[in-house]
Amino acid sequence: MPQCRRAILLSFSGIDGAGKSTHISILQNRLTEIGVRVIVLRFWDDVAVLTRLREAASHVLFKGDKGVGTPARPLNRRDKNVRSWYLTVVRLLFYLLDALHLNLVVARALANDVDAVICDRYIYDELANLSSNHWLVRAYIRLLLKSVPRPDVALLLDTDPLLARTRKPEYPADFVHANRTSYLTLSELTGMTVLVSPAIADVKREIMEAILKQWPESNLGRFSSRAGT
Repeated sequence: MPQCRRAILLSFSGIDGAGKSTHISILQNRLTEIGVRVIVLRFWDDVAVLTRLREAASHVLFKGDKGVGTPARPLNRRDKNVRSWYLTVVRLLFYLLDALHLNLVVARALANDVDAVICDRYIYDELANLSSNHWLVRAYIRLLLKSVPRPDVALLLDTDPLLARTRKPEYPADFVHANRTSYLTLSELTGMTVLVSPAIADVKREIMEAILKQWPESNLGRFSSRAGT
């Protein structure tokens, strides 16, 4: 990669409990160790708009639990798994606003003095919540995909839905299964690299292989040299 090239943009997507946060943390630590300057963007915290309003509305209207589910404290969330035509319209509006803000947030991040911008979830994770059975929704998805920056490396962490739900018990099993199917369908539209190995070591290796397609080993060597100075 030439010295003047902008920072590389990476995204991690997948169903809840797929291991995104774990692998992002591993990758961030690894890159930092060899001198790569990294920014991590959390989609819900850094990109999504009106998050407090959206959370409050979901809680009040659908009586779902708040927070993050754990094996010791399972939750019954009711938000993205609640389906109706009018909620789909609301989601289309919010996702459009999120996409517009994503452009601004990514542009600012790439303009910083960094080498890598890692996105913990991306617009892909919102689009996976939509049912693409209707042609209008499919057209909307294609339009939104064209309106946002395409990551240099887009990773989809695929895992068994039951295993993911055991790690993060928040949504009904049938929704988690359907959500995984939506992600796999979306990966064909977006060109996401699907990682399916359950072993952390194997996923770590596959992630680095995907990055090396954008960053030749000689470039990583340059970062290592910089880290030692």
